[in-house]
Amino acid sequence: MNDAPEPLRHAPSRRRRVRSAMRAFIENEALGGIVLMAAAAAGLIFANSPLAPSYFGALAAYLGPLSVLHWINDGLMAVFFLLVGLEVKRELIDGQLSTWSRRALPGFAAVGGMAIPALVYLVIVRDTPGAAPGWATPAATDIAFTLGVLALLGRRVPVSLKIFVTALAIVDDLGAVVIIAAFYTAELHLPWLGAAGAILALLAILNRLGVMRLWPYLLAGVVLWVCVLQSGVHATLAGVALAFTIPLKPSPARPDVATSPLHILEHGLQRWVAFGVVPIFGFANAGVSLTALGLEAMLAPVTLGVALGLFLGKQVGVFAATAAAVRLRLADLPDHASWAQVYGASILCGIGFTMSLFIGHLAFPGSPLLQDEVKLGVLAGSLLSALVGAGVLIAAARPPQTAPA
Repeated sequence: MNDAPEPLRHAPSRRRRVRSAMRAFIENEALGGIVLMAAAAAGLIFANSPLAPSYFGALAAYLGPLSVLHWINDGLMAVFFLLVGLEVKRELIDGQLSTWSRRALPGFAAVGGMAIPALVYLVIVRDTPGAAPGWATPAATDIAFTLGVLALLGRRVPVSLKIFVTALAIVDDLGAVVIIAAFYTAELHLPWLGAAGAILALLAILNRLGVMRLWPYLLAGVVLWVCVLQSGVHATLAGVALAFTIPLKPSPARPDVATSPLHILEHGLQRWVAFGVVPIFGFANAGVSLTALGLEAMLAPVTLGVALGLFLGKQVGVFAATAAAVRLRLADLPDHASWAQVYGASILCGIGFTMSLFIGHLAFPGSPLLQDEVKLGVLAGSLLSALVGAGVLIAAARPPQTAPA
C-alpha cells in the first residue's frame, strides 16, 4: 500500500509529462523546419528552371476573387497566425512565459533582436528612395527553420537553449504581429472594421459565457477573416485575434492534462501548419529568378540591408540584450549553456524566413523588384546565419563527460 499523499505521488509523473510535451513541441517544429527548407529550395529551383513560366503562372492564376498567391498569403497564412496566437496565449498564461522570471530573458533578447536589425537595415538603405518601409523585414526570427537547424545539431545543444530560442521566437512573433497591425495596414474601411469588431465582441462573450465547444469560435472566425480582409487591415491578423478568444483553462491540479479548446485546436493545427501551410508558403514565396535579376539586384541596398540586418543585426541584438539582462541580474543564463552556445544561438536567430518574407511582401506591395530584392536578402541572410550559427554551436559543444576510472 502506498501511503504517499496523492499530489506527491503524481508530481514526478506530471513534471515528466510537461517536459515531454515541451520536447514534443520542439521536435515537431524542428521537423517542420526541415520540410520548410526543402520546400523553399524547391521553389527556388522551379523559379530558375524551364518550369518557371508554369510556376509563376500558377501562382498568378485566380481562384474566385483572389489569386493563388493571395489565397496562400492571406488565407493559409491566417491559419499560421492562428497557431502563432494560440502558442503565444498558452505560453503567456500557462507556459514558458507565464511568469516574469520566465519572460525576462527571451523578452529582452527578442526586443534587442528586433530593434538592432531594423536599425542596420535603415542605415544601409538611408539613401535609397522608397526602401524605408522594409525596415521590419529583418526583425523576425523563423521558429521552424531555426529549430530545424537545432534539431540537426542534436545533443550538441542543451535542451534549455532550445527552449530559450523557442520562447524568444514566440515573443518575436508577437512583436511581428504588432508591427504588421501598426505599420502595414492599408486604407481602412470603417464599416467592415466595425463588423470585425462586432464579431470579436461576440467571440469574447462566448468566452466569458464559458462556451467550450470549438465550432462556434471557428465559424465566427471565418466571418471575422472575411471582415478583416475587406477592412484594409491585413487578413492574417484575424487569426491572431481569434486565437486570443479561444478558451484556455489551466488546471494547477493536473497540468499534464490538456483538454481546453485552445490545447485541442493548437495540437490539431500543429502538424497541418508545420507540414502543410508553412511549406506551401515557402514554396510559393521563395521563388525568385536569379538570372532575371543579375548582380546589381544582389548588391542592391535593400538586399544588403535585409541580409546584414538578419545576419549581423540579429546576432548583435539578441546576444547584447541577453548579456545585459544576465549581467544586470534581471534574468539567468539557460541551464547548462555556455556563453559561446548562447552566441551561436543568437546567430541562428538571424534565420528569418517565413515572417521576413511575409513582412517584405507587405512592405512593397507595388514593387515586384523590391520584393525580389527582399527575397534575395532573406535567403542570403538566413543561409549565412544558419551555417555560421551551426558552426559556432558545433565548436562550442561541450565534450561528453567520462566517468572516472
